Amino acid sequence: MKKMSATRLIVSLAVVALLYAAAWWAETALGTNSMLITVLKKGAVYALIAVSMNLLNGFTGLFSLGQAGFMLVGAYVYAVFTIPLKRHAAVYQYYNGGIIQFELPLLVALILAGVVAALLAALVGLPVLRLKSDYLAIATLGFAEIIRAVVQWDSLGPITNGSNLLKTYPTFASTKILGTTVLFPMIVAGVCIGLILLIINSTYGRAFKAIRDDEVAAEAMGINLFKHKELAFVISCFFAGIGGALLAMFQGTVQANSFKSAMTYDILLMVVIGGMGSISGSVIASYLYIACSEWWLRFLDNEQFIGSFQVPLLRSGFRMVAFSAVIMVVVLFFRRGIMGDRELWNLRLPGRKKAGRAKQ
Repeated sequence: MKKMSATRLIVSLAVVALLYAAAWWAETALGTNSMLITVLKKGAVYALIAVSMNLLNGFTGLFSLGQAGFMLVGAYVYAVFTIPLKRHAAVYQYYNGGIIQFELPLLVALILAGVVAALLAALVGLPVLRLKSDYLAIATLGFAEIIRAVVQWDSLGPITNGSNLLKTYPTFASTKILGTTVLFPMIVAGVCIGLILLIINSTYGRAFKAIRDDEVAAEAMGINLFKHKELAFVISCFFAGIGGALLAMFQGTVQANSFKSAMTYDILLMVVIGGMGSISGSVIASYLYIACSEWWLRFLDNEQFIGSFQVPLLRSGFRMVAFSAVIMVVVLFFRRGIMGDRELWNLRLPGRKKAGRAKQ
């Protein structure tokens, strides 16, 4: 059994390495502005955020809707501390250049984005995590909206630039690895998802699952419910903060109004489509969601002709109608999501089950 686990691990790492190599080759061949490369970068960012949300909603059983708020915190922390000093006067033109008169290295700022989001989550979790079910969802959603409003508060303008844009900070274009921009977000997202996977397979992860399955039984076994809920919430928000920073790098500008509750609903949809309690499901669903909404269905927004016949209904906005219909079909026929609670590396190979039975 141990040998099989080691084999599956080696095969999984080899497949991941091949995917990274394919992404590098794709950007080298197609160019940075290719739609495929855009989907790969944005998909990597949302895969990390969806997995962080799945840790909370799928593995711990806490229905939280505050993800966008902690992404906002991560995005702002990263942007504020990486804007070059020579650009402060232009960016903070309404606040005399701002009060942050230093800049941090990119990786340090990324980690700091996660740490600040985690510290805020620890404070928010003290009162909020005593609630359950829909009440918890409403409370976390409310805190996310409060965070968005506070960031735009004019008194914090010298730090956050108020309701104005933050820009000119390092983006993916300034983090080239082997001459490409696609590898950096994929590597960061891959490392973070790997860490989440290690946590889920640890004793803490087993405690999270026990709380999800039955809180009364978990408490009877000696698991401190509040401590583990708080820990899951903080870890999830830490990675959401890093995901927010990566999203800021992808977009090139940061403004609080883009981190609305609709962003949380999109991420929750990715988690549900992929499967609550499946890491690989969240990753697959994130890429499918981004590819469908940003690329594959975009032709539906343009008028199409077959000879002289104009295809009806195809016009601006129809893409989202078709996308919504596709999501409804997936939810109806895959009640537990694409992967359910399974992982790609745990799926049985064809013929493996029969061979095992024959041996018995």
